[in-house]
Parts: sequence; structure tokens; C-alpha cells
Amino acid sequence: MKIIPLSEGAFTVDQSKKFIPFYAEKDDLQQRNKGSILVEIQPFVIITSKDILLLDTGLGFADDEGKLQIYKNLAANGLNPSDITKVLLSHLHKDHTGGIAHPNKKIVSFENATYYINKNEFNFGLEKGFPSYHKNDFLLLEKYGKSIFTERNGIIDDYIHFEVTGAHCPFHQVFKIIDSNEIIFFGGDVAPQLHQMKSKFKAKYDYDGEAAMELRQKWWKEGEKEKWTFLFYHDIKYPFYKF
Repeated sequence: MKIIPLSEGAFTVDQSKKFIPFYAEKDDLQQRNKGSILVEIQPFVIITSKDILLLDTGLGFADDEGKLQIYKNLAANGLNPSDITKVLLSHLHKDHTGGIAHPNKKIVSFENATYYINKNEFNFGLEKGFPSYHKNDFLLLEKYGKSIFTERNGIIDDYIHFEVTGAHCPFHQVFKIIDSNEIIFFGGDVAPQLHQMKSKFKAKYDYDGEAAMELRQKWWKEGEKEKWTFLFYHDIKYPFYKF
């Protein structure tokens, strides 16, 4: 399988949930608001033997002409939005859903793709709303003809395994893609950075920090044994790690 990170850049985010661009060559993390953390925003394309998958969709930044940053990132890698066959969504926090739809929020960004999202996460996001969830980013999935709302764990097309984990938010889900004797694991925001996998890290921003920590330790052991490749959505240095 081929992994293509689609980085939108580095950002700081604090309790206000506002993402502010961070440029290492000129910005100082200590000058940002108290409690700010530094993260990458990094969707992934995975080219498998059956599909061209998109894992989460970024913040949804667009230029002055309304062209999405994720479209530009795809083009830089020789891909068109119409090439995407499946969009796999770990959860619906705004830094993962901004690219679901065009800036006008009336049509989906990937018109040939089937979108997969947990039904309970969708309903929770609508209820919870701002600042963590931007409902307009994902509301149109309810009426989009190729949305598939899952409720439990399952398998897509006999090779994409999904599991509801909670931990980061109540109905967060993760994906394990098994194809051609390779295993790629996308833990979304339960496993967002390499350093969290290697230590007993408990985040205050998680819905259940203890559960998230335990899951990371479990997956790291399994991944080492089975030679997984981990994808890290928020790691500013390591987009993926392969055992």
C-alpha cells in the first residue's frame, strides 16, 4: 500500500479550540496562549489494491478562489478529488471534518466517494456543537446518497476493519487496513502522535484519558508483534511509523 500524508501545516490550539498557524522559523510556542499545544493537521491518502482511501479531511482551509487546501495537496501528488473512493472518518471534531464539503457546505468535496462515519458520533456532534464540532461541516452527510452510518465494530469490503473506541470522544473510531500482507493502523486522536505511543501519556483533553492511554499501549504491543504501520494525524515530525 502507498501512504500519502496531506499535511495542512502546524498549528497551536488551546482551550478555546481555535487553531492558529505556527511557523517554526518565526513563531515561539511560549508566546502562545497558556495551555497551547502544537499539532500537525494531516489527513492521509492510502492507495490499496481496491481503493484510494482518504482518512479524515483536515481543517478545510481554502484560498481566495475557494479552492480547498486538500485539493491542492492531492494535485501535488498526482491525484484528483474524484479519485477518492472512500472517506473514513475517525470522528467529527472540526480539525478532521473541514474538508468533507466544499466551502459553501452544499456539496461534498469527494463526489465519487462513500463516506463512513459512526452514527452515534454524528448525532453527538450535532448535539454538542461549537467549539469542538462545526455542524455545517458534516450536516450534509445525512442526506448524501453515499454516506454509510455505522454503529458498532465491523469490516468494510473484507479488508478495512473499524472499531469504536471512545476515549478521545465518546464515539471515536479507529481503522486497521489489511491488504497485500501489510497492516496500516489509523488511530485518529486516540493515537495522534508517536511520542504518546511510547510513554504512559494521559491527555487532559481526552474524554477518557485513562482509556486512551491503555489503548495506545495495547496497540503499540500489537503493532510491534504484527509489524503494523501507524499513521499519526497530529505529529509534527513523524507522519507514520513502521515496525
